[in-house]
Amino acid sequence: MRLDNYSLGNYTPGATFWKQLLWYFMGSPLVASYWLPMSGLKVWILRAFGAKIGQGVRIKTGVRVKFPWRLTVGDYVWIGEDAWIDNLAHVTIESHACLSQGVYLCTGNHDWNHPDFKLMTAPIYIQQSSWIAAKAIVGPGVTVERGAVLTIGGVTGHSLKAMTIYAGNPAQPVKERKALVEEQRQFNATLEKAKVIGQESAHVPNRSSSFSQRNAPHDV
Repeated sequence: MRLDNYSLGNYTPGATFWKQLLWYFMGSPLVASYWLPMSGLKVWILRAFGAKIGQGVRIKTGVRVKFPWRLTVGDYVWIGEDAWIDNLAHVTIESHACLSQGVYLCTGNHDWNHPDFKLMTAPIYIQQSSWIAAKAIVGPGVTVERGAVLTIGGVTGHSLKAMTIYAGNPAQPVKERKALVEEQRQFNATLEKAKVIGQESAHVPNRSSSFSQRNAPHDV
């Protein structure tokens, strides 16, 4: 391969040069700072640079975000010390998910067969109630389904199934996350109940309308 011929091709960072510069020299150091431990301020800074972040989010010291304008975070998410969200492509972290210390989310890769080491990017999607444990690595294009766990030091380049615990490099399923399996059943049952109630409501006649028609004045 010839790295002197390397170029970004059609890839763009998604923000103006000045916004990138301001983030690099001001926003990013403040978010990562050990002198600024308050999660609320870190969240405020990330939002100011375009991140979409819900309520109750905890962000520890040393956290790095490549491009905040390509980050979506739900409610009550925990992001541990020294986590690195390397989001050349968009990263979505749903509510109640946890990224532990030193987690690396990598959305960029290179084509090793291309003579110019072509850049390839793909988004990462981490669904609700998932846990990426300390020092684990998640690669481009991965979806971590609801309630999945990637254990300490695990590495995955493929999507992880819901309610399943994975370990190793490459990550392999080891067992179900039983507590959340029951939670998932209850969640599905609630959805089915709501669906049935909705169908029944659609077939109930409008009694107020019928009453109004019966009691409407008649012409003499």
